[in-house]
Amino acid sequence: MHRLPAVGLPTDSTVMGHHRFAVAGEKYVRALVDAAEVTPWLLPSLQPPLPAADWLQDLDGLLLTGAVSNIEPQHYEGGRTWPGNPHDPARDANAFALLQAALALDLPVLAICRGFQELNVSLGGSLHPQVHAVPGLADHREDPQAAVAVQYGPAHSVQLVAGGWLSQWHGGDTAQVNSVHGQGIARLAPALQVEATAGDGLVEAARSGHHRFVLGVQWHPEWRVTQTPFYHAIFRAFGQACRQYQQKRLDAR
Repeated sequence: MHRLPAVGLPTDSTVMGHHRFAVAGEKYVRALVDAAEVTPWLLPSLQPPLPAADWLQDLDGLLLTGAVSNIEPQHYEGGRTWPGNPHDPARDANAFALLQAALALDLPVLAICRGFQELNVSLGGSLHPQVHAVPGLADHREDPQAAVAVQYGPAHSVQLVAGGWLSQWHGGDTAQVNSVHGQGIARLAPALQVEATAGDGLVEAARSGHHRFVLGVQWHPEWRVTQTPFYHAIFRAFGQACRQYQQKRLDAR
């Protein structure tokens, strides 16, 4: 029987009680199953990282998820961290290793929120550690006191680049998206090209011009993905890219 494409998700390294766990948000796993129609594989984030290239030989795509933690600032010349800024060094190490191996294989990559920031930093870009503290930029954080449905509900519009992937999938040049992030793109990596911007000019999505399918978005399209046509279209396109990669991989055997 022909199996569904397999997509890897790097996990977060989280302490719960007395022990450390490798965890992934169920909403990302569910979006892969329901919208991309692929099989999720959870990849444990350990230190030192496990051999990324070995894992990716059997995968057809890579999803870099959002997370509670932020990338440690030394990875992008972001200065010192500050009290209360959550970090996950194991996630940093594994995500960067997986990304480099995936890009070398031209593996389809969809990067969401923290994942988009990992993609940008991995390719030589930088971040604003605190977007809300940058003059001229809006506060893109959610209200921590609001209900989850409100936090992940439409927060602002983004301008989609005419002729880009997102505008084609959406069928228009503007879209409403959620906004649940404190960090954001400062200097876009040279290998990436803009796909969407917020009203304040912050880059909200970008793709690689050197790979078959490498796309990063700052918002969370996994949230209620099957109920939101624009979000669903993003995951469908990613799933299709994974199926094409799988077929190419099988044909080469």
